[in-house]
Amino acid sequence: MSGNFDARRFKALERNGFNRIAGRYADGAPLRSGLQQALLDLAALRPGEHVLDLAAGPGLLARDAARHVAPGGWVLASDIAEGMLAEGLRRAASEGLTELLATACDAEQLSFADHSFDVTLLGLGLFIFPEPGRALAEIRRVLKPGGRLALSVWGPRQHVPLIGCAQDCIARLLPAPKVARPSVFRFGDPDALNALLAQAGFCDIRIESCPVTCHFNDPAAYWQAFLDLAGGAAEALSRLPDETQRQLQEAVADELTPYRNADGYTLESTVLIARGHR
Repeated sequence: MSGNFDARRFKALERNGFNRIAGRYADGAPLRSGLQQALLDLAALRPGEHVLDLAAGPGLLARDAARHVAPGGWVLASDIAEGMLAEGLRRAASEGLTELLATACDAEQLSFADHSFDVTLLGLGLFIFPEPGRALAEIRRVLKPGGRLALSVWGPRQHVPLIGCAQDCIARLLPAPKVARPSVFRFGDPDALNALLAQAGFCDIRIESCPVTCHFNDPAAYWQAFLDLAGGAAEALSRLPDETQRQLQEAVADELTPYRNADGYTLESTVLIARGHR
């Protein structure tokens, strides 16, 4: 990152943003259900295993994982945004899931003992960390020998209109930020992701491409879905004047034009899912 980048301020913005959208993020689970299942299939969870779900948000992935490790296993959901975790625990309790635990934690400074987990899950979170290499080193430290990491990241920018359309609209209407955020697409190249995992000490690395198709009735529905995913970016946008926010919502229709059909707008995006062993 550049010398002007303040990791602590960035994390605070992300925390505030994800706490703000916790309920809506959880409600948007159907948009990502196929991706979630693909990641769990790659993780190959087994009954009795102890699982850490990092950047867990409201526990969407963690709750499904808890069902895979029962009986005898459990899942610890961890996130920097405690409001997200509280939302996940509330929903888990309503579903009768007792195998789900939660604790707020910074992925770059995990407060767990060495060799504590059989599996770590990290869904659409690695690109958020200011120091992803440090986070991966921490993940490897807390995994048992032979333990597994399964993660997902957004693919190449040109293949992720779900995020790219909103970013293009923002760039068209607003001045460039004084300090750039870490790009959510920085690990969209499979070779770069493989190199990062290998550098962190993971072996038997496997990377697959996973399509995610989302349909929206109109530009307003798309824009709201973006805000419900965007965390810190959504927090920054929420501080703009109401009129500017309205203009962005309306203007994004231009970016969505290539994806318009008789029923609304259909966007197919690419996600990379990866697995590695300690």
